[in-house]
Amino acid sequence: MKDYKNVVIFNHPLIRHKIAILRNEKTSMKEFRELVEEITTLMTYECLREGVPTEKVMVKTPLETCEQEVVSDNAIAIIPILRAGLGMVNGIHVLFPTARVGHIGMYRDEETFEPKEYYCKLPEGIEEKLCLVVDPMLATGGSACDAISQLKARGCKNIRFMAIIGAPEGVSKVAEAHPDVQIYVSTLDRQLNEHAYILPGLGDAGDRLFGTK
Repeated sequence: MKDYKNVVIFNHPLIRHKIAILRNEKTSMKEFRELVEEITTLMTYECLREGVPTEKVMVKTPLETCEQEVVSDNAIAIIPILRAGLGMVNGIHVLFPTARVGHIGMYRDEETFEPKEYYCKLPEGIEEKLCLVVDPMLATGGSACDAISQLKARGCKNIRFMAIIGAPEGVSKVAEAHPDVQIYVSTLDRQLNEHAYILPGLGDAGDRLFGTK
């Protein structure tokens, strides 16, 4: 895969450790869900290192009053791509508990592998917020591209995308379709198989998060 200026692939040993457990087919649903949230929190810390809307406030310490910087209220929106993206929401809420949450529902046509939208509900004033679009798996990139396009159509200009595991095909598609969107991926896997599943991957993230098949 070529290098893209808008793509960050994490190479953190703690994330690699957690992903190794996440991949294991014997990892329980409870532990899988907890790991997804933990990895998301670690990613969010880096994803929001720059460009977060902030404001100055005065804080009184036990010794004096000083000026401090805080994240602007109601400045961030989390947009999980249903359904697996729901597993990443709490990992962001750990750091930004007041972040609003919108939902974009996509399902994959099993013959064409193309995404089909079936639901979209976004917070009021979404066009003014920093939007974090999240999905654990970035496979073909179709759902991510469409979700980002939906936000842009509603006037959103500050969009970032986070995935835990990405395939080169999906990362390339999103990076080229939306060069103005910063993409964060914990680990880049080898390829997609003939059914558009990521290899080595971890199976179906939604099924493993929610105990379905």
